[in-house]
Amino acid sequence: MSLDGFSMYPLVTELNKQLAGGRIDRISQPNKHTVLLAVRQPGQNFSLHISINPQNPVINLITRSVENPAEPPVFCMVLRKQIEGGRIAEIKQHVLDRIVLIDIDTLGAGGIILTKTLVIELMGKYSNMILLHETKIIDCLRKVGTTSSRVRLVLPGYEYALPPNQDKLNIMTDSIDLLIEDLKKYPELKLVKAIVQTAIGLGPVSAREFVFSAGFSANILVSELDEADFTSLKTAITEVLTLFRENQITPMLFLDATNKIVASAGFPLHYLENVLPKTFTTMSELIDFSTKLTGNYTLPDKDRFQKLVHGELTKSANKATVLAKELIQAQNAEDYKIKGDILMTYQYQLSDHLGEIVELPNIYEEDPEKHLLKIPLDKRYSIIQNMQAYYHKYDKLKRAQNLLQIQIEQCQQDLKYLSSVESSLESSSTLIEIGEIKTELIASGYLHEHIKKKASEKPSQPFKFKASDGTIILVGKNNYQNDKLTFKTAHRKDIWLHTKDFPGSHVVIRCENDAPAPDTLLLAATLAAYFSKANHSSKVPVDYTPCRYVKKPTGAKPGFVIFTNQKTLYVTPNEQEMALLILQDLNKK
Repeated sequence: MSLDGFSMYPLVTELNKQLAGGRIDRISQPNKHTVLLAVRQPGQNFSLHISINPQNPVINLITRSVENPAEPPVFCMVLRKQIEGGRIAEIKQHVLDRIVLIDIDTLGAGGIILTKTLVIELMGKYSNMILLHETKIIDCLRKVGTTSSRVRLVLPGYEYALPPNQDKLNIMTDSIDLLIEDLKKYPELKLVKAIVQTAIGLGPVSAREFVFSAGFSANILVSELDEADFTSLKTAITEVLTLFRENQITPMLFLDATNKIVASAGFPLHYLENVLPKTFTTMSELIDFSTKLTGNYTLPDKDRFQKLVHGELTKSANKATVLAKELIQAQNAEDYKIKGDILMTYQYQLSDHLGEIVELPNIYEEDPEKHLLKIPLDKRYSIIQNMQAYYHKYDKLKRAQNLLQIQIEQCQQDLKYLSSVESSLESSSTLIEIGEIKTELIASGYLHEHIKKKASEKPSQPFKFKASDGTIILVGKNNYQNDKLTFKTAHRKDIWLHTKDFPGSHVVIRCENDAPAPDTLLLAATLAAYFSKANHSSKVPVDYTPCRYVKKPTGAKPGFVIFTNQKTLYVTPNEQEMALLILQDLNKK
């Protein structure tokens, strides 16, 4: 859940205090939505994370490292040319809106200092990152042309214009008495909605807290308030404003029972019930934690490959449906032979070009005269030609039966393989893993690109979990890892697990000679179910067997194996528990 403009105020104050005067050492762009600025201050380095992801646009300081593509995108190159090496003069907020402006002093020709501004608009699907010199746009991450907006164009070379003025009050600078007077203009509205409509930067979360702190219900109308009530509201708002002005903020995140974010703010929210509050030292820490929960970071090419695989799955599924219908038709080949035989028997009793249907005795019945069969004819052809057409159709369908069966089996294998790749993409969390899937898609013929030669790099690693008894459990993230994990990493007496009849990851329990404890086996089975296409199902069947019973057929696609001597467990994966385990694994790296 994104912060509203009001709760962004302490965030921007915090960023300005820590980064103003700092030198921008390095700029990177991990994916199409995200830019990282490495800022050096005396004795300390910071990493400013800016994301215009439509689902959760944010700006905050981070401590974790983020992988970058081998080739920086164009926008990243522009930023490097224009502001890398510059010093941050000031970070400020436009009124109380979700717009952050970073003024950066750079050295121009002849030693002249030029101030450029990086504008970060954090407004949902309209979010953008724009680099300006004075008021002219140098470049922007998201181009907005005439096809997207007739009111406000955001393109290199154009004059930059702030989003249209909302004619709302700024409670940080305007009198609260003015806000109260404006609220009275909307007697028919609920008080919460009237506050949102009157004051810039105040979202429903902040407005509900003000109303609750003033002692009113969330559904109270403006018309139901008297002067004493408005005074209570003014007091409630002033208390929070005083905290903000004195920089006495309390960054808080509120989670529900399923560990999902309910709300976030720079001050306590008392109106929420049945939630788990989490308090942070800084606003950046709050945003960083929430970003991990929501999975805000998107690896380059991951979306593209997911769309590609989804499209191929759809095509294969449609093809399987068509082939199944053709097979049913081919299995009725004898019907065409019977009609051809009947026409041959009665050909001399029939005249050419009789009509569209002829009704003749069925010679394959015991009493043909009592069992007449309607045979469609093509009026353009003679009886002999219609008879030959039926025999030709019969021969074609007989030949097609075997071919269709082979095609259907191949189509089912393709569906199973593509589903495993789709599952692998969901589990992938590093550029190396995405690169392995890309190589696999190219080798399989689904992606028509050339594999670029790169310097030798460390291969990706599977998930590594530790059971309560200390036993190591390994989980492959893609088909490349699955094959390596099962046939190179695992020992013969380790336990191998995989969901039954569902594409998913290979899981290995490193137990060697000892049988795994029941709890360890259950955890491994749950991991196998979670990292599969059945992760949202209950009572998922998971097969397990010693690794020595797992074989790879000659010529089989990556990740495909056969196994024997298996037993089956039924488990139901808990999404919250699994997400915490994965988070712990990622934090170790």
